[in-house]
Amino acid sequence: MSAQRMMFLTQALVIFLGIGLTGFAASSWILYAMVIGLSFAGLTGICPNLSIWRKVGFTDSCKPPRG
Repeated sequence: MSAQRMMFLTQALVIFLGIGLTGFAASSWILYAMVIGLSFAGLTGICPNLSIWRKVGFTDSCKPPRG
């Protein structure tokens, strides 16, 4: 498992713990969507959000731009 996938799973866990501490009934549905998306990305290696941003035109590298 790569570091990026572990990062996705860790973020999902922290958000889910926050939902639990706040109260499952009091949390917004968007937080559940984030947990599901991050867990999916961590377990499968496919990140839907990253795919969407690539199609919009952004790159996913940390290299500084040439110029």
